[in-house]
Amino acid sequence: MATRLNDGLPDTLRAVKSRPLFVMRLDVRPYQIIGGPDGALRRIGVVPGGVFEGERLNGKVREGGNDWQIVKADGKVELDVRLVLETDDGAMIGMTYRGIRRGPADVLKRLDQGEIVDPAAYYFRTNPIFETASSYDWLNGVLAIGIGNRTAEGVVYSVFEIL
Repeated sequence: MATRLNDGLPDTLRAVKSRPLFVMRLDVRPYQIIGGPDGALRRIGVVPGGVFEGERLNGKVREGGNDWQIVKADGKVELDVRLVLETDDGAMIGMTYRGIRRGPADVLKRLDQGEIVDPAAYYFRTNPIFETASSYDWLNGVLAIGIGNRTAEGVVYSVFEIL
């Protein structure tokens, strides 16, 4: 009689646990359209700033971040983002993430037009990693997941530490 692989697994392997890390709002300037091959479109969103707030760290997003995107023929967006966070106490943290935003064509079109869309209507996830030599060096060992919402002004993410 065959057994299922998940039979007898410890609780640690049955579900993902997380805790909130911070909520972040990014301002994004209008996209710079680069173009691309094979029906894909490369566009770059310059991030002039933003803020983040959480129980363990708060601060601002420094000017100069970039959101390099590839928009596929089906409307799916692949993100490659690099930011510098500055905490309220002056620590500098590098934050990079890749992500995916996908959904029904009409929803993605509304997002691109700057309309307010319920974030439950589309899938927008990221995988942030951090680099710092500051007192926040515990972030260097954190795997995080972000859930995003595109707004007319930029993006709002809820970022969770995976435990």
